[in-house]
Amino acid sequence: MANLFNARDITWLAFNERVLQEAMDQRVPLHLRIRFLGIFSNNLDEFFRVRVAGLKRAMDFKDKYITESFYQPPTKILQNITEVVIRQQQNFDKTWQKIQAEMAGENIFIKNSENLTPEQQKFVRDYFDEIVESNVIPILLNENSAMPYLRDKSLYLGVAMRKKQWQYESKFAIIEIPSRVLGRFVLLPSEEDQKVVMLLEDVIIYNLPHIFSYFGYEEFEAHCFKVTKDAEFDLDNDIRTTLAEKIEKGIKSRRKGKPTRFVFDKEMDKALVEFLIRKLHLTKKDSIIPGGKIHNFRHFMEFPDVFKAYKKPPERTSFDHPETVGKRVTDVIQKTDILLSFPYHHFTPVIDLLRESAMDPDVKSIQLTAYRLASNSKVVNALINAVRNGKEVTVMLELRARFDEESNLGWKEILEQEGVKVLVGIPNKKVHAKLCVIKKRVHNKTVQYGFVSTGNFNEKTAKIYGDHLLMTSDRVIMADINKIFNVLRKPKADIVPALKACKSLVVCPTYMREKIIQHIDKEIEEAKAGHKALMIIKSNSLSDRTLILKLYEAAKAGVVIKLIIRGIYCAVNQKEFKQKITAISIVDEYLEHTRVMYFYNKGNEDIYISSADWMTRNLDYRIEAAAKITQKNIKKEIKDLLEIQLSDNVKARVLDKKLSNNYVKGDRTKIRSQIETYHYLKSKTVAQEPLKK
Repeated sequence: MANLFNARDITWLAFNERVLQEAMDQRVPLHLRIRFLGIFSNNLDEFFRVRVAGLKRAMDFKDKYITESFYQPPTKILQNITEVVIRQQQNFDKTWQKIQAEMAGENIFIKNSENLTPEQQKFVRDYFDEIVESNVIPILLNENSAMPYLRDKSLYLGVAMRKKQWQYESKFAIIEIPSRVLGRFVLLPSEEDQKVVMLLEDVIIYNLPHIFSYFGYEEFEAHCFKVTKDAEFDLDNDIRTTLAEKIEKGIKSRRKGKPTRFVFDKEMDKALVEFLIRKLHLTKKDSIIPGGKIHNFRHFMEFPDVFKAYKKPPERTSFDHPETVGKRVTDVIQKTDILLSFPYHHFTPVIDLLRESAMDPDVKSIQLTAYRLASNSKVVNALINAVRNGKEVTVMLELRARFDEESNLGWKEILEQEGVKVLVGIPNKKVHAKLCVIKKRVHNKTVQYGFVSTGNFNEKTAKIYGDHLLMTSDRVIMADINKIFNVLRKPKADIVPALKACKSLVVCPTYMREKIIQHIDKEIEEAKAGHKALMIIKSNSLSDRTLILKLYEAAKAGVVIKLIIRGIYCAVNQKEFKQKITAISIVDEYLEHTRVMYFYNKGNEDIYISSADWMTRNLDYRIEAAAKITQKNIKKEIKDLLEIQLSDNVKARVLDKKLSNNYVKGDRTKIRSQIETYHYLKSKTVAQEPLKK
């Protein structure tokens, strides 16, 4: 089995290493390298909350289906995870040291509680007194008391205190760093040509004598640590439902939020480290990772703008889609389909279409799915205005969107207060499809239009996530979206017949895997007949066993298979393949999020854009939708964009059995696909600009 598949979780760590490579790449602007370190850290936190926690729960169940589902025994995977994470942490620390040296070259410094100028010392004291102190509550630790509750995602100071006459005995305390309230970074007064940043924990460390003055301690040693806890989410439906239910039942008796990782400054007082490990009930089986001085590095995604003026290159700016310039979007898409490719195209046409619909007296209803929304969502504002203008608005709001549950509950309350009909989905099925349908009555006829997307309707992430959104008035697509909303509005025990009735959209969990297999079978037939057989798949992840085995069958038959997989990739080339699978991953400034399927089909070229990854959770346990592209110019555009990505020899890495993350090599002209994509799409805009007199 190990030769047939790579374990999903190990391939995910390989993806996160590609993120770390971006931080290590000196060609990347300095502020972005710091951001990539933050992304790497945040990714790893979520990995331990969900995947590692799930693996530890799965260890308790001796069932062959567990091993089959994870591709390896959970115990073996966890051991491998620890080894990989420690190695990555070492590379992370080295990278951060190099970045700090480069920052110093630009007169940007991160100071700790030592070596402050008199002016900075006064500033830090005053800042603590006026801003920080009221948010700091030290907790004294001792053997006879229970360990206080430690919050996940929080950063803590572990403090060892002693008096000079005490030679051996130390007292311990912990302090939660109030970064949620105050932020993590403090700008200190400095010379005119310098920028000096201090972390909030160092502000607290500097003021420890003041904090503990009541106790008379004279010596302090303080270092940071954090605990990552079991988020108690599901296992992404990797395993059979009955087993998942057993696992979930098994954890109900456990203490909520069992720690899955303990990361601490390797310079921390050894006795305090041992005390914390003991009190947290950690064992050698748990991930106990000594690290550098700074933890919760995810905050560094929001590092202060202290760098020399950085002018964003034109290739990293968005522009208007030529079909929407100076026109009502509603009018345009009733004549032709429009493909928006974010973040190269502005997200504005999506907002404009919803605003136009909110004000159009002929519009009667708007239906839209929402998975992750922007914090100050213009999409929501447009929908609320539509309700106020008498439209019937329905929003399918997925309350189980991971790590956005609280936010979506808030949106539910706001939308319902304004009169929006909020749907919350189907039991045991997340709604991940990205759909919108708008209905209007014109001359006693119903006109429908809307959009299908590979990503969320989120104007903030649309600036950094690569996605496709098809704006269309195709009657069959709109009819299918209505069928999906009918299922969501009145979910029945058996949703299969209603969803399988869709004629244009390929929908999960009823038909997508089956449809994909049908397409692959056609390519296999052509390959066996000696004809051209080709498929190109772009996805965030590929881990579904059935589809991987089908790809193997196609490769054995000689089908040319080209894959662009950003993250998880469990397939492994086999010796008996007649045609080796070509697989790359692209990690660059934008997050590659688009899902596209291309099948040559005897030259007819079937192309789909989809919300679904090739993962069991998406195909069997989510409502997903893939839209077939029928307009010739858009089909060509998508194919051209795929070819550009397959030609990348700057940011593309080879996905191989060893998960080595080697960059694609080539003697040809350097091609960085995200930059080339910009030029390709921008050229279409320039070509359609009116000639100046």
